[in-house]
Amino acid sequence: MKTLLLATALLALPAAAQAPPVPLFEKALADMPGKEMTLVEVVLPPGGASPAHRHNAHVLVYVLEGQIEMQVKGQPVQLLGVGQTFYERPSDIHTVGRNPSTMQRARFLAYFIKSKGAPRTVPVP
Repeated sequence: MKTLLLATALLALPAAAQAPPVPLFEKALADMPGKEMTLVEVVLPPGGASPAHRHNAHVLVYVLEGQIEMQVKGQPVQLLGVGQTFYERPSDIHTVGRNPSTMQRARFLAYFIKSKGAPRTVPVP
């Protein structure tokens, strides 16, 4: 019973309260001094979302499972499914990042090219 309650409580946490994804790959770019590439897998539970943020990086998203809604400031919301991609420029403010499903998780890869040692995500008030 305690395990069921804990699992239910963890699923109820918003995506922003979950630990940031651990990089699957990180590498300094020798031909681009001061830059690195990072690859992370992001899993959004049903109804999960991220608050407004920016990356100060070039970001390419590739959907592996489920669907995600993505939007950067000034652009329309895009609904992406398996095999589709989304790009963010370093100057973009990511206003919508959510799993619209109430039943299935969404899973995607995010590939960053950013300044070495810089945070992958920066909150935007």
